[in-house]
Parts: sequence; C-alpha cells; structure tokens
Amino acid sequence: MPDALRSVTTASNQAEAELICSRLLQEAGIHAIAQRNYGGPQMGGSGGRTVFVNAKDLERARQVLDTELPPFSDEELARLSEEAGREAAEG
Repeated sequence: MPDALRSVTTASNQAEAELICSRLLQEAGIHAIAQRNYGGPQMGGSGGRTVFVNAKDLERARQVLDTELPPFSDEELARLSEEAGREAAEG
C-alpha cells in the first residue's frame, strides 16, 4: 500500500509550487505534488497550491524547505509562470 500524502507547505501560485517541488526533488530526491486550493483549470496558473509529499518523507522535506536560500529570481518565476500558462492553454 502506498504512503499517505501529507501537506508540507503552501505556495501562492503554480509557478511557486513547481519551484518547491523541483527543489525537493533536486536537493533530497523527494517527489512532491501540488494541488490547487480552490478554483478550476480556467484560473490558469493563479491561485494558491498545497504541496504534498509521502508521509515517510515529511520530516526531511520540512528540513529541506527550512534551509535558507536566496529568493527565487523574478526571471525564474516569470519563466515558470509562462510555462504554466502554456500548459494550461494546451490542457
């Protein structure tokens, strides 16, 4: 039986959630998923997201996210936002 998913953090939008998921995977090999808190696909990349990890990875994920890193650059957020918009339009 697979592990239950647990909420590790929230994000303001799809781009931020994707950056968090990417960071968890790159830094700790933790797979994460993000789910929109409200609304539907018509909202595109906007709207808050909750980021989930397997219960067995929860403490390690919290440690990774608690580590201070420089904030995401505007360019990185813009790029991810554009990618999310294209994916929403295609979906």
